[in-house]
Amino acid sequence: MNVSLTLHEEPCDWVDLIAELDHYVTRLTAEWTDRDPGKGLGAALLRRVEGSSAGLLLTAHASGPDGTKRARLGYCVVVPLADPVTGMETPFIAALEVDRDYRHRGLARSMVGAVTAEMQRRGHPELAARVGHNDDALISMGERWGFVRSHEVMVLQP
Repeated sequence: MNVSLTLHEEPCDWVDLIAELDHYVTRLTAEWTDRDPGKGLGAALLRRVEGSSAGLLLTAHASGPDGTKRARLGYCVVVPLADPVTGMETPFIAALEVDRDYRHRGLARSMVGAVTAEMQRRGHPELAARVGHNDDALISMGERWGFVRSHEVMVLQP
């Protein structure tokens, strides 16, 4: 499988992703809560990428034999996550998606590796991600990739 990874620097590259991200946010939100996430969250997520060294968009595309980009196979959206006490920003993987037909081939790992290298180049030694407390498969995958559990967030529910 020939794949090219592209780090997008300009917002104009993102227009075609907004509908996909809206769907992603709606699906992800349904896993965490019964609340309606509202409209326009894909565009809002991409706006958070702009203007911060802790934000970026990386896409993966199939490559033709001549190197031309073909179908998008996945994306990774990283946004700055500000610590509420210190205000320090940590790059946070807000969206990581690989086309179902291309999963389990190392593409997500390659994207996270590229994001990690770029964040380190920008002076951010850490990369954070959110995982459900009972999503053992995702926790195990993250640990295999070098992520460690750092903080527990406790939510008081009525």
